[in-house]
Amino acid sequence: MSKVVKIGNISIGGHHPLVLIAGPCVIESEQSSLEIARRIKRIAGEVKMPFIFKSSYDKANRTSLESFRGPGLESGLKILGRVKEEVEVPVTSDVHCREEVKEAAMVLDVIQVPAFLSRQTDFLLEVGRTGRAVNVKKGQFLAPDDMGNVVVKIKSTGNENILLTERGTSFGYHNLIVDMRSFPRMMRFGYPVIFDATHSVQLPAGQGKASGGEREFVPPLARAAVAAGCHGLFLEVHPCPDKAPCDGPNMVSLDKLKALLEEVKEIDEIVRD
Repeated sequence: MSKVVKIGNISIGGHHPLVLIAGPCVIESEQSSLEIARRIKRIAGEVKMPFIFKSSYDKANRTSLESFRGPGLESGLKILGRVKEEVEVPVTSDVHCREEVKEAAMVLDVIQVPAFLSRQTDFLLEVGRTGRAVNVKKGQFLAPDDMGNVVVKIKSTGNENILLTERGTSFGYHNLIVDMRSFPRMMRFGYPVIFDATHSVQLPAGQGKASGGEREFVPPLARAAVAAGCHGLFLEVHPCPDKAPCDGPNMVSLDKLKALLEEVKEIDEIVRD
């Protein structure tokens, strides 16, 4: 059984119910962030699923120099802080450099380590020292067993508030594959495992200057991951994914979120029974 990680009044792991980490890929504006957070909270409340809001203040790993990155550290954290206060939900964002960690930790309840940085020792140590919960995306280039070394690095700081996230593995050009054996393998390390269902259907750089995606495969993969025992779902959602400035092809429409959550909740209740 995994360790239980507490984030505010939310418990992740063990026999606790499935947790939702969701929001638009990147912060587009304060107004849209508040509106989307309120809408997701309402949907999550209707299906009785704990909810953590996610949106990035800076997408520093975009495919192209021309890609939309977001409002940046200062403005982005201010917006996330307002979401946290007004919507009354925990918030998370990915952080891309050591220099931003301490400031980000003053607002974020969970610091997300991007997949591309999952092996960066100094960065992991800096994040671990904040004492905040740390969600590490498994690198597309890593085997599930490799995440054991990531856990050791973060634990060395005295921080055991660790989440590990599966987001697919690269086996070929512009494609990712999810191996369902990844979940029990990573669970062996004793920490909650999350499934990033939307980035797992991403087609990295599949559109040349932007990533493509196959969002139609989000529901079957999410159902399979929950059946495999994951402790939470990470979903990037948007009112109109086709018009989103970032990761639109793999994001889930807000209109379809409730139906998906109802499906996976039923599966989770069977698995946790």
